[in-house]
Amino acid sequence: MAEIRILVAEDDHDLRRGLVDLLEAEGYRVSAAADGAEALAEYQQQPPDLLLLDVMMPEKSGFDLCREIRKRDARTPIILLTAKGEEIDKVVGLELGADDYVTKPFGLHELRARIAAVLRRAMTPPAQADAVVPDRFVLGPATIDRKNYRLERAGQSYDLTPRELKLLETFFQHPQQVLSRNDLLNAAWGVDYFGTTRTLDQHIAQLRKKIEPDPATPAVILTVHGVGYRLG
Repeated sequence: MAEIRILVAEDDHDLRRGLVDLLEAEGYRVSAAADGAEALAEYQQQPPDLLLLDVMMPEKSGFDLCREIRKRDARTPIILLTAKGEEIDKVVGLELGADDYVTKPFGLHELRARIAAVLRRAMTPPAQADAVVPDRFVLGPATIDRKNYRLERAGQSYDLTPRELKLLETFFQHPQQVLSRNDLLNAAWGVDYFGTTRTLDQHIAQLRKKIEPDPATPAVILTVHGVGYRLG
């Protein structure tokens, strides 16, 4: 899969360097700018997949930069960073077209999760009508009872959590497709979920214990390395 590129615009040198190191460690390709004018030039030279903009920067503020970018680009996600916590500043940023807003000081786990959530929303294709899921349906050797949140396999019955059921419904609706981790997170958790793909992988592991004859050698829910999962 292609690298996701993030442009970080932050005038504080230490924070800028810390953000670059954090995001590169997450596998993103990162470029950095020390002020709004430099960030705009960087954006014009090579538009990124996401912008992380400090609000209070010299030359051009994050607000100014957001406004200018939105005149020509309505889709690229923008997250604003600011030391201010007043609600009016958040409203201004969102009205200018920012996708999210993080107040300093912020936790690194929160920032990582918000970036992942915003990127998921941006990369989610337009909704299409999904196949209707009957109250009882079959996946591999298992029969799923939607009304009672139950899975039956080889004479055994297993309780399903709501998210496990949603994942199974999603696989049923897309039997010929490879579903990315983002696709499955969006389906079961929603596009506003701030967690990581590790949560999904843990749920798949638990689900395999119920649906697979041999969870160590999956035959129903197959891993597509680097992408996600598909039905076997």
